Amino acid sequence: MSSIAQLLLASLLAAIPVCAQQVPGIDLGYRQMYNLEFEAAHKTFAEWMRQHPEDPLGPVSDAAAYLFSEFDRLHILQSEFFLHDDNFRTSQKLKPDAAAQQAFHRELGRAQDLAGKVLARSPGDSNAVFAKVLALGLQSDYDALIEKRYLSSLNATKDSRLLAEKLLQSDPKFADAWLAIGVENYLLSLKPLPVRWFLQWNGNATNKELGLEKLKITAEKGRFLQPFARLLLAVAALRDKNRQLARSILQSLVQEFPHNHLYAEELARLR
Repeated sequence: MSSIAQLLLASLLAAIPVCAQQVPGIDLGYRQMYNLEFEAAHKTFAEWMRQHPEDPLGPVSDAAAYLFSEFDRLHILQSEFFLHDDNFRTSQKLKPDAAAQQAFHRELGRAQDLAGKVLARSPGDSNAVFAKVLALGLQSDYDALIEKRYLSSLNATKDSRLLAEKLLQSDPKFADAWLAIGVENYLLSLKPLPVRWFLQWNGNATNKELGLEKLKITAEKGRFLQPFARLLLAVAALRDKNRQLARSILQSLVQEFPHNHLYAEELARLR
């Protein structure tokens, strides 16, 4: 393993948080979500919303759980999906679960409404701004990966990144916000050059190195999105033919989330 890969792995392992049983409140819901315990995550988020009815982070987190459950059901998060670019070019929509689709959009709407109310009272509130960043990112993922509405997804991705940049100007330690910048830069950098020209003309960011750098910040220091950033770094390592780094990252995810069959299956592919 190269020295750069060793440093990345060491930083990722050092950043692994405590187990779910020791993490209270909304953090527990994210741990449950990454363990694919979606019903438990919904209950945790519902309890958070009951206790904090004005916090937009509650409904946007619940929306994330609905989206991740759909990703799991539709086999979207497997590395093979991300490694084959044709999956991002087809116009054939996937078939979402109707109830999950309705709940996802309902919770996104609630989050945006609550965030707007908080920001009307307290402009620049970091928690509310991040809720909007996350809502836009989730909408972008849904549009691109399920609905195959790529232009809408690109615009939501750009808006999420611009809002994240604004948030980080005032609160640079908000490590989860770096994911929006990292995802846009990395994923769009993989497009063919003519497509990247169009994307840049549209105001999208397409810098691969910058994208990986920002994903690494969330992977090291993120509170809610750290495991997802680590998964994306594993996918990036696979695309760069660095199976050893991908294997090491996935091993850490399997250890941390033993109920997530996705991580175990992806790790088995590399053995």
